[in-house]
Amino acid sequence: MTALWVMYGIKNCDTIKKARRYLEAADINCEFHDYRASGLSDALLSQFIDQLSYQTLLNTRGTTWRKLPEAEREAVTDSESAKALMLTHPALIKRPVLRAPDGTLLVGFSEAAYQAFLQEKS
Repeated sequence: MTALWVMYGIKNCDTIKKARRYLEAADINCEFHDYRASGLSDALLSQFIDQLSYQTLLNTRGTTWRKLPEAEREAVTDSESAKALMLTHPALIKRPVLRAPDGTLLVGFSEAAYQAFLQEKS
């Protein structure tokens, strides 16, 4: 049986671990999709971008971004160029991305944001 809630990210990320613990404590059944283990499809990333914008998803503050050659960073000028880079480097996607049963997405983790999101979607 597929969980109604799905969290997307990378399992060894500290923020993912905090978010997963929060959902467990809130007794939310949540499937976890690890980009590294299960991959990331163009279609799924397009859904994320359509709903959230590439600017919201692209983590320009992390190590992966800083390690990219300047030319690659400067080549991100629109959703297509950002999507291509995020498909190549899934660690560039802000984590976690939480999908509610209705398909609504929330990016990042804070207890306050999760509490409000869970209340709104319950």
